[in-house]
Amino acid sequence: MTFPILELKNISVSFGGVRAVQGISLRIEKGEFIGLIGPNGAGKTTIFNLITNSVQPTSGQILFNGKNITGLSPDRINHLGISRTFQNIRLFQNMTVFDNVAMGMYSRTMYSLVDAFLRTSRARKADQDVKRRTEELLELVGLQNLSREKAGSLPYGKQRRLELARALASEPTLLLLDEPAAGMNEEECADLVRLIRGIHQSYGQTILLIEHHMNVVMELCADYRIYVLHLGQILASGTPEEIQRNPEVIRAYLGERSVRNATASA
Repeated sequence: MTFPILELKNISVSFGGVRAVQGISLRIEKGEFIGLIGPNGAGKTTIFNLITNSVQPTSGQILFNGKNITGLSPDRINHLGISRTFQNIRLFQNMTVFDNVAMGMYSRTMYSLVDAFLRTSRARKADQDVKRRTEELLELVGLQNLSREKAGSLPYGKQRRLELARALASEPTLLLLDEPAAGMNEEECADLVRLIRGIHQSYGQTILLIEHHMNVVMELCADYRIYVLHLGQILASGTPEEIQRNPEVIRAYLGERSVRNATASA
């Protein structure tokens, strides 16, 4: 039996009596590139926090490859193959670019403290593998010439790329991208779209994307689906073209007048 890579079943969570997410159900198949959009406060980042268990659901289940991961520790969820970036960049600012990415791999290195202390052949090989893979990822995101720089010294756009490389370091099968284009100008967004599309096509990760830049979402999810959240619930889902024409989506983003204008001009 083939299972979706990710399935949320009637997930809800409340904060102080406020229902931030209400009865969310969605499915993502292996290899898809799915968008998750909605106005500020719609519950998008909360969904990511629920998947990675930095927030625990009040009710419902989260299945990864058919297995219930609800309540597993964040490090266990990462080890199973789910990795994420954050809306607000979370790098080790005083560590080098190289070490930020390498840190993402050491959770998967298979040697003991004794191996590390004695520098056994297993430990040396694992460290060589980490070095090789880190260099590959830095080249992928265009930071290979900045590997010795402190992460905090990088320009904002390059910090975003570094965070993406670190998320890829654990070799996830499901990648959660939380507003990767936040704060970027049009040219930087275009470069990021090319980079993320290349990663999706070359490495085959399933990707769930939160993004406010609609051109980024529409381009990256062009062959797949978009879910629209509003007030903690799924308002609509469909292809990018269907979402752009949906009156309920237009109303949630722009108000009733925009719906009338869109209808009149159709």
